[in-house]
Amino acid sequence: MSNTATPSMPDGSNDRTGYATRSAAFEARLQKRYKSERRFKLVGLTAVLFSLSVLAFLLVTMTINGVGGFQRAELVVPIDFTEAGLSGDPASLSQPDAEQRLEMQGLDSVVKFYAEESLGPQGAAEVSDNAWRDIAQVIISDPSILRESGTYWLPATPDLAAALDGEGTPELVALADSLEAEGKLAKNFDVGFLQRADATDPQSAGIWGALKGSMLTMLVTLLMAFPIGVLAALYLEEYAPKNRWTDIIEVSINNLAAVPSIIFGLLGLAVFLWLFPNFRSAPIIGGMTLALMTMPVIVISGRNAIKAVPPSIRDGALAVGASPVQVVFHHVLPLALPGILTGTIIGMARALGETAPLLMIGMRAFISTPPEGFTSPATVLPVQIFLWSDEIDRGFVERTSAAIIVLLLFLLVMNGLAIYLRNKFEKKW
Repeated sequence: MSNTATPSMPDGSNDRTGYATRSAAFEARLQKRYKSERRFKLVGLTAVLFSLSVLAFLLVTMTINGVGGFQRAELVVPIDFTEAGLSGDPASLSQPDAEQRLEMQGLDSVVKFYAEESLGPQGAAEVSDNAWRDIAQVIISDPSILRESGTYWLPATPDLAAALDGEGTPELVALADSLEAEGKLAKNFDVGFLQRADATDPQSAGIWGALKGSMLTMLVTLLMAFPIGVLAALYLEEYAPKNRWTDIIEVSINNLAAVPSIIFGLLGLAVFLWLFPNFRSAPIIGGMTLALMTMPVIVISGRNAIKAVPPSIRDGALAVGASPVQVVFHHVLPLALPGILTGTIIGMARALGETAPLLMIGMRAFISTPPEGFTSPATVLPVQIFLWSDEIDRGFVERTSAAIIVLLLFLLVMNGLAIYLRNKFEKKW
């Protein structure tokens, strides 16, 4: 006879019906868990897609609005310098006052004369008053032009630029349409937007002054915050005794990382400008202020990265005769550097977009020339965007979007460089 045993239930009975019933209940619960998992994955995927759609909407909106910011309404004007009576040799035009010399020779009058000859009185009146400066820069870069004739695209007034977009008085819109139909008015890519500084005229405004100010300020921030933050993290994690004072220091650093940025601006106003009153709105003051704000982030991320290095690395280095200092700087720090750079990326990205602390130390001044150094008056990209967004002129609206694109590209380049360095120094154990 067969000795096959009937499966027993947990209570010891051999009820096949109950066993089957309980197996069906188990399968139902299992299917319910699978459905919950699929719903969770769907919710997660929906969240990711929503985030990507918002980011795409932001980038597309900024790109559409910013395209006009990289363009400028310009009028074409032929100029014959052989009959203009202007003179200048490479030696004199290489001097800092070359533009003033050309102005004294009547370059602005020459530009107005040929503009009226080509565009008529109404069209010439819509040529920007600073158009002669563009011609002056062309002459300074190549003095041989004074012996030639050529055709130049000169900036139009903000009113004519708005009329080209269909805004303004009917008479001005009709003039813009007429000049555009004749091929004398068009929107061209404005290379000077990336070479000029701020101006009251959106047609003459540029971003280079603010971009250079941001570069100088970020350089000061990095040179101050990174070494001090890394050394502080090393000391607290490797050398500092565990007592009440170090606990107070750790709590203070964690609290500083959450302090609003404007508080650091007040600190910079009260301390740095008191110590260096002649450097108001200079990149060195802005960099020191942002360094105070960035340092706690670097210290916290640095401590976590140092703590993540396996103890076996330290023990192995000590076992082969390395001193404690050699263990830290030859083994622990190189292995923790990728994590430290990650915290540095986060801190620098936050500092790059800050506006409030820099407004407190006076970096909202109108700067018409790019800064020459760390102590020159300057502004930064976020402040420049803030100031342009408050302007009424439509031209500054497009310039604002273009400046935002430049800021995002600058941030991507800075983060890309930091990520490259992090991957280069990354080591596995």
